[in-house]
Amino acid sequence: MARILITSAIPYINGIKHLGNLVGSQLPADLFARYFRARGHEVLFLCATDEHGTPAELAAAKAGKPVEVYCAEMWAVQKRLSDGFRLSFDHFGRSSSPQNHRLTQHFAGRLAANGLIAEVTERQFFSKADNRFLPDRYIEGTCPNCGYERARGDQCENCTKQLDPTDLINPRSAISGSTDLELRETKHLYLRQSALRDRLEAWIDSKTDWPVLTTSIAKKWLNDGEGLKDRGITRDLHWGVPVRRGDEPWPGMEGKVFYVWFDAPIEYIACAKEWADARGLPDAAWERWWREDKGAADVRYIQFMGKDNVPFHTISFPATIMGSGEPWKLVDYIKSFNYLNYDGGQFSTSQGRGVFMDQALSILPADYWRWWLLSHAPENSDSEFTWENFQASVNKDLADVLGNFVSRVTKFCRAKFGETVPEGGEADAHAAALVAELETRVRAYEGHMEAMEVRKAAAELRAIWVAGNEYLQSAAPWAVHKEDPARAAAMVRLGLNLVRLYAVLSEPFIPDAAAAMLAAMGTSDRAWPGPIGEALAVLPPGHAFTTPDVLFKKIADEEREDWARRFAGRRD
Repeated sequence: MARILITSAIPYINGIKHLGNLVGSQLPADLFARYFRARGHEVLFLCATDEHGTPAELAAAKAGKPVEVYCAEMWAVQKRLSDGFRLSFDHFGRSSSPQNHRLTQHFAGRLAANGLIAEVTERQFFSKADNRFLPDRYIEGTCPNCGYERARGDQCENCTKQLDPTDLINPRSAISGSTDLELRETKHLYLRQSALRDRLEAWIDSKTDWPVLTTSIAKKWLNDGEGLKDRGITRDLHWGVPVRRGDEPWPGMEGKVFYVWFDAPIEYIACAKEWADARGLPDAAWERWWREDKGAADVRYIQFMGKDNVPFHTISFPATIMGSGEPWKLVDYIKSFNYLNYDGGQFSTSQGRGVFMDQALSILPADYWRWWLLSHAPENSDSEFTWENFQASVNKDLADVLGNFVSRVTKFCRAKFGETVPEGGEADAHAAALVAELETRVRAYEGHMEAMEVRKAAAELRAIWVAGNEYLQSAAPWAVHKEDPARAAAMVRLGLNLVRLYAVLSEPFIPDAAAAMLAAMGTSDRAWPGPIGEALAVLPPGHAFTTPDVLFKKIADEEREDWARRFAGRRD
């Protein structure tokens, strides 16, 4: 049994996330957490809300609420939605937690003690109307690249060009709209990443099993332009982790907070302490996952994220950990994803375009979405959600293949033998061929899951479901029953055991359907299959079962057309 630490990129607090966000981190992380648990490993699966930074303050102001109240409410919303999608976090924390405040300040103190923090004086916009410095996202103006009039001080949303606030034409405060701005000197802390460049490069080079997407992005940031740059880790904001050097004040940094991208990854560690504290466990309980001098050297740590988060997890967060000089656990494997687009364009919160997590659950159960998203995960390139493809996948994969198999075998057994596993008969050539095929396919499925190949695993799981239907079709127990009921009984017995096997194998992808199949088979035996012949004899003759309701309802054309219209958004 291995110990496996899994973290998903933590979702930002300002609003409900769309399906692309879900499949880019949290959902595949849950898939593998469930799989590794099923294989008997000890898993700690952590996630949290990312609550600091300018967008949180702006979203709270727009909602007319104090930022701490807004964040608490949105944490509850995101927790409810993650539960709705059956994301099996061991703990869903908050980056605003006292644990993260203390740990962030601890890391800053360690970095400073090791000479890896520089104090830098820079010029920044000050709004006289707001009586405050304005960080990049607090400034709007006209993009010098494309002319878009609502570009932010960090990036133009229209053309995606990276910007500095001073690049904007006619800059104004995003708080008050005031153009009465002036550049003033302010002092900030910078993490001297450049001093760690060689260590970071050697570490990245050692990760020969990482996906190409992850490594290529890391290398680009490591070597782009003038090379690895030092990074500011403080902001002139009110909401965030106050700048302190461990437990001590930081002279000259009064009124400032740590930059959200400094404290947010540290929340992965703090989240483990939150988990332990919530259960009344001693510090040793979480330190064994994160401190190599407390047992974490034996842990395999896996991170899941969209490609836009890769630089912070391959450069900035590792630099923080390395620079501390303490034996914290570094990530072993980063599974990164490309983008999921929506029906010929991009998801857009502002335009109401695309399906968001709350909307998805309002029209269909979680398993429908889980199956489509994971079986179409954007692993090697961007992928696209279309309603036609979604309908076809649900109807063919879930309803026609898996659902149809469960319905056929249980209803036939009830009609001919009653709702108990029938006895009599012996396995025939059809059964032997099925066992041989499944032996190969289940081991291949395991191999794809171990390699964290999401789409290949989904395709193999579907092929395992198809094999059951093909077995029923070729064995034809309904025809055999007329001449040899005992032989038909053996076929049905095998089919009912297949339902249990499918539940166990499918649970990481579609947990609700898996639970329904196990309940129908009257068993809580979730043992992962060893030899397939043995796995197909778990339910003995005489074992009672119930015929389940329809596992998956097909999506009608009228429903598909209605949803396509409803979620098309505004066409400006």
